[in-house]
Amino acid sequence: MKKNVLVPIALLVSTLLFSQNRNALPNTLLWKIAGKDIKKPSYLFGTMHILCAEDAVLSDSLKAVIHNCEDIYFEIDLGDFSGMLNSMKYMRMNDSKKLSDLLSEQDYNKVKSYFENHGGAVLPFSMLERFKPLLISSLIEENDLDCKTTNGMELVIMKEARSDQKKINGLETAEFQAGLFDSIPYEKQARDLVNYIDSVAIYKKMTKDLAAVYHNQDLGKIEELTVTGDATISNYLDLLLYGRNRKWVTILDSLVQKKSLLIAVGAGHLPGEQGVINLLRKKGYEVTPVKN
Repeated sequence: MKKNVLVPIALLVSTLLFSQNRNALPNTLLWKIAGKDIKKPSYLFGTMHILCAEDAVLSDSLKAVIHNCEDIYFEIDLGDFSGMLNSMKYMRMNDSKKLSDLLSEQDYNKVKSYFENHGGAVLPFSMLERFKPLLISSLIEENDLDCKTTNGMELVIMKEARSDQKKINGLETAEFQAGLFDSIPYEKQARDLVNYIDSVAIYKKMTKDLAAVYHNQDLGKIEELTVTGDATISNYLDLLLYGRNRKWVTILDSLVQKKSLLIAVGAGHLPGEQGVINLLRKKGYEVTPVKN
């Protein structure tokens, strides 16, 4: 299958933190949301946006939730293909900047050579070099798993949901996601892109480790990998992770009162003091693990 460049944020924030304490979460990616006088429970599921195709499978528990819920919410509306294609313009840097404007000739040629020699990108480098550098970095991650084909849990869920004629929705827009990177200096993003390529073997191992931890459904370890992993992400956790969690929970507080939902977002958004699970509990909901 073609690799998806339209959910890059989710690729970046699927890594996270761990604390050995009495509040440690059990190993599951599926959580039931009840209480607060809601008529029907909703469910929260932690996704990973890029996996080896053979690992992107639905459990019987998750299939049952998809079948029984009324609507599906992802980070963005993955069913709106025209909207996502239109959002491509927001992935480009402002002021017509290009990667060559941000890097020395030597570093620019290093990045260009990497993409020309490794292949796999769905767009030519002449287009990619206008993208925000962190989005370019996310494309490298897609090659880190050494799979013949990749898939994402969102796409597998969406396929199942469509067979049940469920409505697909988004908690935010692709335009908003891409716009988050305008708050991180492009020059820093470009330097981090070069560092990524210089340290690609290390990052490749991190991606494989994350896939293994995800397979084990260990949210605590997923949280740890983000905080101790990519320096750029760890320096902007409130922008890329926690602030979005707070906005989502405000939205969900209203939505779950009306319908039974499956909310499927990057697994890194679930754990921790500022994770969606804890924030929903602070709103008065009972959020309990479901065997997945």
